[in-house]
Amino acid sequence: MNTESLKICFFNSAKTWGGGEKWHLETALFLRDQGHEVTVFTNRNSELCKRAEAAGLHTLQTRITNLSFINPLKMKELTFQFGQMQFDMIIINLSADLKAAGMAAKRAGVKRIVYRRGSAIPVKNSFLNRYLYHRVITEIIANSEATKRTLLVNNSKLFPEERITVIYNGLDFASYPPLPEAPRHQEVIIGNLGRLVTQKGQDMLLKMARELLDQQVRFRLVIGGDGPLLDKLKQEVNRLGLHDVVEFKGFIADVPAFMQSLDIFVLPSHWEGFGYVIAEAMYYSKPVVAFNISSNGELIENNQSGFLVDYPNVNLLAEKTVLLISNEKLRHEMGRAGRKIVEEKFSMHVAREKLDRFIAGGNI
Repeated sequence: MNTESLKICFFNSAKTWGGGEKWHLETALFLRDQGHEVTVFTNRNSELCKRAEAAGLHTLQTRITNLSFINPLKMKELTFQFGQMQFDMIIINLSADLKAAGMAAKRAGVKRIVYRRGSAIPVKNSFLNRYLYHRVITEIIANSEATKRTLLVNNSKLFPEERITVIYNGLDFASYPPLPEAPRHQEVIIGNLGRLVTQKGQDMLLKMARELLDQQVRFRLVIGGDGPLLDKLKQEVNRLGLHDVVEFKGFIADVPAFMQSLDIFVLPSHWEGFGYVIAEAMYYSKPVVAFNISSNGELIENNQSGFLVDYPNVNLLAEKTVLLISNEKLRHEMGRAGRKIVEEKFSMHVAREKLDRFIAGGNI
């Protein structure tokens, strides 16, 4: 779709790298290549900053805290910058950024203030949120139907539903090269990939591993990712006697190779906005076991491409994982089904077509 060139600001002050930062970078690059004038505000030392600069994007560094919106100097600085640059649209990712950059953008006269919501967590029905959603935000992009639903759980009139657009995190298949099959191992490889934070539930993954050991199941568990809970999780590995079967891989730069090395992917998250790693695992034909929470059911077809189990039942998580460990044919059948689902529903082509129409102000 050919659209008028716009001046678009992406505002994301996150220090760490996650799904929201990946979306901001990929979307900023796509819109720049579509002929739009793109600027990315980032945290100075963040991974997003490094990658955006390396990709040749125009970046500006900033530092935002949860209370920046009551700092008159910070607000004056942001309002001045937005006014000088005369953005047509600002796309904001974090709640702290929404308060500071959102209010500053409104003061600067930015016409379209878009909140890209990536967490399926209900929004508090507070006075501040009512102000932001009624008076500041003009549109919302939600990364799943589950995220869209949770926006309005505590207040159905918080924001007009017709101005919430669901755009999934599409996978760019060109960036996921075909890989040779992983070498066969004596034990089945169970994998997990994500930030080591409470949300991702790796502690329940370790409890599941202990249960598998108690059942004398042969397996190896590899956990990719880094985060503040690393030391605590390593202590839990020692406490549960899992040091022979659990390996922490750290930050994973080559996600395709990591996924290809697995036999089963298990994601015990407490919530997900959009389970990007689920889609990546499914693209590499890996069956997935996860809790039936938030958006997981939008990706996984239960009993077809994997298993959705009642939250937070670790015993069921272990039971379904054992079923896959013991049945190689079922693993392959579910893996092929998952690959087909991803190709049909979650391609970058489909996501970018919707994004193009959104940017142009058209119907999705």
